[in-house]
Amino acid sequence: MRSFDVIVIGGGHAGCEAARASARLGAKTALVTMNLDLIAQMSCNPAMGGIAKGHLAREIDAMGGVIGEVTDYAGIQFRLLNTSRGPAVWAPRAQCDKKIYRTRMREVLEQEPNLRLVQAEIASLRFEEGVSPTVCGVLLADGRELGARAVIITTGTFLNGMARVGEQTFGCGRSGELPSVMLADQIRGLGMRWTRMKTGTPPRLDGRSIDWSQFEEQKADETAVMFSALSEKPVQPQISCYHAYTTGETRAAIEQNLDRSPLYSGQIKGIGPRYCPSIEDKFVKFPDKERHQIFLEPEGLDTHEVYVNGMSTSMPVDVQERMIASIPGLEKAELIRPGYAIEYDCIDAREVSHSLESKKVAALYLAGQINGTSGYEEAAAQGLMAGINAANAVFGRDPLILDRSEAYIGILIDDLVTKGTDEPYRMFTSRAEHRLHLRIDNADERLTGKAIALGLADSRRAALFVDRQEQRELLRSGLEGMRMRQVARICGVEVAEGQNPAVSDWVRRPEVGLRSIQAGIEAVLGRSFDLAALLTVETELKYAGYLDQQQRQIGRLREMEGRPVPADFVYRGIPGLSLEMQEKLERVRPVTLGQAARIPGVTPAALSLIDIRLSLGAKEGC
Repeated sequence: MRSFDVIVIGGGHAGCEAARASARLGAKTALVTMNLDLIAQMSCNPAMGGIAKGHLAREIDAMGGVIGEVTDYAGIQFRLLNTSRGPAVWAPRAQCDKKIYRTRMREVLEQEPNLRLVQAEIASLRFEEGVSPTVCGVLLADGRELGARAVIITTGTFLNGMARVGEQTFGCGRSGELPSVMLADQIRGLGMRWTRMKTGTPPRLDGRSIDWSQFEEQKADETAVMFSALSEKPVQPQISCYHAYTTGETRAAIEQNLDRSPLYSGQIKGIGPRYCPSIEDKFVKFPDKERHQIFLEPEGLDTHEVYVNGMSTSMPVDVQERMIASIPGLEKAELIRPGYAIEYDCIDAREVSHSLESKKVAALYLAGQINGTSGYEEAAAQGLMAGINAANAVFGRDPLILDRSEAYIGILIDDLVTKGTDEPYRMFTSRAEHRLHLRIDNADERLTGKAIALGLADSRRAALFVDRQEQRELLRSGLEGMRMRQVARICGVEVAEGQNPAVSDWVRRPEVGLRSIQAGIEAVLGRSFDLAALLTVETELKYAGYLDQQQRQIGRLREMEGRPVPADFVYRGIPGLSLEMQEKLERVRPVTLGQAARIPGVTPAALSLIDIRLSLGAKEGC
């Protein structure tokens, strides 16, 4: 039997991050997946980032993760979203060549000396003998056994996966791939609460059969905003996407065939994503809306396959063809692959701790869609943290827990393990209490120091981080004493007669920015600055009052987060605490008073009762 420190089950976005992080931290790691040729397959839209998702991707990169570097290598259209609003919600998005993405990801994984790739189906987990279940390896369907000191499950939609297209039903993990049934059946028997969720994809079209002149072109940004701090510019040629709208004929095709939709005929029991509904769901739930926007997004540079974003569906194929043909420009469009819905098993995320380790099975970690999330970025963030914490556990180190004020990753995991989710969880900037502090431009300032301390950041990333920190500190100190007339002559900027404000005061005006006087700043301070450093300092100056207020709020939040709740704390019998609240607290087992406050239904009065009991316990202990 071959033995590893950490085994990762599943080669999707969560699995890739988990395996690489574990291996980088020195753990002998195996990534086991059913098909090595489809590692990091972008089975839905081949795009990365977007609102809040781009924040997660930047944070993963800042922590030494891999998706940012691979996205920058495979990106064929880069756009910065939400630029009409404040910098807290600016977010990068990249359309990728899906073949280049998965090929590049495998190349990156193959370069890790502590990582081995294994193609096989997992038949079952193996456990140590004893009272408390502890995972110690896996049995493969081909009869091989692999030993492990920790196992991470990142199975995506493969656990008892069932796809539906109209009246047709077939088992799969993704279309064309077999589901994981043996492992799913075992997991159901581990005593953890589980449920069924649903996701779906839209049809894919042959681009040669599309009349592109009927659609509005959406070009890539002239200056690409990259995902990784290590990237300077795109590697691949940049392409355009296109958008249009559904029509009355689209609505008619759907409404006349709703009885054939598995979503409305009762076939689908799983809960689908509220914020990415199927096209039939959009027309049913928003009957007053005359039309819905769709986007035509090429799936790669050497393929004619086009993704119809906004038209996820599980309608029968003939209805899908009618829906497509109802849109001007797609009358003659040829369907390459129909859209489908897929149901799969997932675990109630309240069954895992903040380290993503199972509360019932020691050394077993869960990450990605198995925890009820939706999206590549949410999965990758969990995979990264599970990989870090599994390796930390193997080497006897404390788990790494990011709190809500440090990262969107911290918000994601805290939401899952504290509140659970009754629908596929998607990250939004509105979930962040301190989103002005959690911007894309300062992800490295918040997190890369942790990556360096852990050993996740290589020498190039560490050197770049140190250099950018020096740039920011020099700008912060230098702009306070620098006067506008010092830089105005160099940059050709006019300064009103009799005025000579400090540059730090001048840049607080909404209509101006440091980039317009960059040459003057560099001449006065005697060194060059990159745009990332300029943007961070400019944002801090413009929003100084708001940021100071958020820092005070963060301080108060950390005071509450710093009040630990013992693992064996007894909620039963606390006077004034309802039975329902006692059950919720017993189930979640919050580790701090702050986490207890975020459990749905736990009131401020209940927190006061718990706080009093904690104080009494502390006095008794003295």
